[in-house]
Amino acid sequence: MMEYLKLFWHFIATWYWLPLGLIILSTLVLILVENGKPEKTIAWLMVIVFLPVVGVILYYFFGQKFKKDKYFKQLEERYSQQLEAKWPSIQTFIDQEFRLIADVDTELNAVFSYLFRTKNAIPTSNNAVKILINGEQKFPLLFEDLRQAKDHIHLEYYIFEEDEVGTELLNLLVEKAKEGVEVRLIIDGFGSSKLAKRQKHYTNLGIQMEVFLPVHFSSLANSNYRNHRKIVVIDGAIGYVGGINISEKYSNPNRGELYWRDTSIRLAGDAVKMLQIQFWLHWQSIAQQDWALDTRYFPDTAEFVNKVPMSFAFSSPGNTAPYNMEAMILGISAAKKKIELCTPYFIPTESFKTALMIAVAKGVEVSLMIPKKGDSAVVQAAMLSFLKPFVARGVRVFLYEKGFIHAKTINIDDVLAFVGTTNLDSRSFLINFEVSALLVNEHLAGQLAEQFRIDQQDSAIFTFETWQNESWYYKAFASVCRLMAPLL
Repeated sequence: MMEYLKLFWHFIATWYWLPLGLIILSTLVLILVENGKPEKTIAWLMVIVFLPVVGVILYYFFGQKFKKDKYFKQLEERYSQQLEAKWPSIQTFIDQEFRLIADVDTELNAVFSYLFRTKNAIPTSNNAVKILINGEQKFPLLFEDLRQAKDHIHLEYYIFEEDEVGTELLNLLVEKAKEGVEVRLIIDGFGSSKLAKRQKHYTNLGIQMEVFLPVHFSSLANSNYRNHRKIVVIDGAIGYVGGINISEKYSNPNRGELYWRDTSIRLAGDAVKMLQIQFWLHWQSIAQQDWALDTRYFPDTAEFVNKVPMSFAFSSPGNTAPYNMEAMILGISAAKKKIELCTPYFIPTESFKTALMIAVAKGVEVSLMIPKKGDSAVVQAAMLSFLKPFVARGVRVFLYEKGFIHAKTINIDDVLAFVGTTNLDSRSFLINFEVSALLVNEHLAGQLAEQFRIDQQDSAIFTFETWQNESWYYKAFASVCRLMAPLL
């Protein structure tokens, strides 16, 4: 028996390269046959060539599309059919909204027209919107609105932690469920993995909880697709959208710990109906029990004095186009004076990069704010490697030093503003489920501009010297990370 074992191990030690070589070769062929985006294909090929064993493992766990692309495309087709069925019945309302919004800025309104024509969202003008900075401003308002809920509460979050804030919120949801309020909660299986394990516990307490793409060892490849949205709908009348997840760190409770800077909005009005529809569509795709989206979920909206025209860009891996990215590019193309962007991750696609470069070339002042120290060494290094050509073209780049800037905002000409969950990277543009609110309002855009100026005081300017002063080995590391940028 021992002799046979020795012969077996001798064979493995001598010929291991043959099966390994076949696996690597078949993986390279599979990547080419998938016929994906050239930059992503090249990135995977390079990773596997230079790191064969690690590269193959990473690809089979996180790079393959498997059946999810087909599933998401079928899902998106179903969404589109359901929305198109509703379109004719509200055409008069849509025409009226476009006439009202056209009074603000014709060129910037092209973004609203684009989102409507792609059946992404309907523009609405009768809205009241409040900009919220950090959890310190969001959570008190959110909790008060939840306490006042009478009919239903719908929440959708990427990260929902059971810390002090999360536990208090869950207890409040349980309390409202006992009062007879319908409570539905969608959490991401990766971002909220701990809470996902307690799904049955909270379901028994009255919360209808669904987990988006639960992550198990057998489904690690699916962890590449994440529901990054943060949406709240209360009684069909009040909504929340933005970058702030359910976690106490967004309220910066302890001095000395990492300071989190983020932005969300609270809205009331007709725009909430768009969030309601999207929540319903998403719920249908993952839930065991459906619910009828009747008039009860669309209450009449009171007339607001200071109305805010707005729309939404919803994007997902099943979309025929990257709607969030294209809406942003369209807004950037319409800019006349300035563009201010905040993002924790800046790994732009070529088309987004080109849009910013053209804006600078035509005289628009472009400013970008990113964290000086990110939460991922690889992503941070890749991000810094992208900055040099932007600085060369005249983009002002600010490195936020006070903490981690997690806000995802764009301010164009102090008129058009984007506030949402979309980072300026390939993952948010092409892979994740994302949402951005678009606002046409000088007062709100002015608030974002003022916050940008405040954040500048806690930032350093990125220059050629900033990059030159980095060690040679960090720049080498950044160059390697840059090659993997399409995969990050």
